[in-house]
Amino acid sequence: MGTAFEGSLKQDAREDLAEFAKLNKIKYFMISYTDLFGGQRAKLVPAQAIADMQKDGAGFAGFATWLDLTPAHPDMLAVPDPASVIQLPWKPEVAWVASDCIMDGKLVEQAPRNTLKRVMSAAAAEGCYMKSGVEAEFFLVTRDGKAISDSADTASKPCYDQQAVMRRYDVIAEICDYMLELGWGAYQNDHEDANGQFEMNWAFDDVLATADKHSFFKFMVRSIAEKHGLRATFMPKPFQGLTGNGCHMHISVWDQEGRTNVFADNGMELGLSSRGRHFLGGIMRHASALAAITNPTVNSYKRINAPRTISGATWAPNSVTWTGNNRTHMVRVPGPGRFELRLPDGAANPYLMQAVVLAAGVNGMRSKADPGQRSDIDMYKDGHTVTHGAKLPLNLLDALREFDADSELKAALGEELSAAYLKLKHQEWNAYASHFTQWEVDNTMDI
Repeated sequence: MGTAFEGSLKQDAREDLAEFAKLNKIKYFMISYTDLFGGQRAKLVPAQAIADMQKDGAGFAGFATWLDLTPAHPDMLAVPDPASVIQLPWKPEVAWVASDCIMDGKLVEQAPRNTLKRVMSAAAAEGCYMKSGVEAEFFLVTRDGKAISDSADTASKPCYDQQAVMRRYDVIAEICDYMLELGWGAYQNDHEDANGQFEMNWAFDDVLATADKHSFFKFMVRSIAEKHGLRATFMPKPFQGLTGNGCHMHISVWDQEGRTNVFADNGMELGLSSRGRHFLGGIMRHASALAAITNPTVNSYKRINAPRTISGATWAPNSVTWTGNNRTHMVRVPGPGRFELRLPDGAANPYLMQAVVLAAGVNGMRSKADPGQRSDIDMYKDGHTVTHGAKLPLNLLDALREFDADSELKAALGEELSAAYLKLKHQEWNAYASHFTQWEVDNTMDI
């Protein structure tokens, strides 16, 4: 991953974080890792101590975050990966660096970044090197989170609203400027389909680089929003009646050198090669289980099973179907050599999302899975006529049950990761189910 000052740095300077600090006047490093629930955890380490941290890692109590550990476990050490280091463009004396979690001299199998690297290694053994891009949608809201930040943003069809995006120019342009400085290949920004909602796009990359950038992007967007007195949220459905926050993935597989797209074949339907169709077949086969990872919260199912929004469409799938260039399906193939998975939402863990899609796709390639019948209908209008596409889970509990029943997917992600995820997510569901709501009072008081 690049930095704002990559042009002035030698490769070995990025490999040696102490040298990186000297050359770039870094005072502090944020040694960061992402837990099972997508929470971003970090320690702020002075540059004088980074050499030891790069060797031995920063110590964390894993139980204190969303990992399936106990207070009796030894220190979990987050060892920074210097290839991921980013100097904060808005605070250049600080650098962020993703890390790999270790305990007792062994990689923590349930740590999401470790999981992605493990799945990537298994895929590489079969000649599969995935590249991906993400479309991380977010809302800019008031600091208390109760309303969108722009009271003038009231159009019934606000997508691409010129005036609304310019009223938030200072925030959006600052973030985009930083992505350009970082060499991410930022190429467009827009007001999205909900009032107060935005999307910013940057170039696709190898899956680990994309996951690191995605993680940093969420941190950066929140930080810049706070700087401007606002709050940014990637919550899947923060407001009833408005389109939710998706995190669409664009997926392709390349050769080992990264030069040839093995999904591309102009002689095949939609320009998608046999290997691409098999990868897609794996996505379709495992879709309902996949949702437990790509749509990981109770609120996620308010987005993918939502009634029509104010704008006229949810822009989210509710069935396991695929198509050509048609945004009403779970998967669309907009052009040769790639496809877009429209299932994930803004709560998806940047690392587990990439890992589960790659795992499902490789399983499909290995078994030569058939993606099934293509459908080109308008799913929002005529979806009830589809008989070959299963409905996506209606809630988080259904998705967790689908995931638990999918032994192939659990094995591909790792049994320790899968067990930990299921345990903690079932606890989350039970906490939600036991929560007493006003709806119950309103609908049951007089029965």
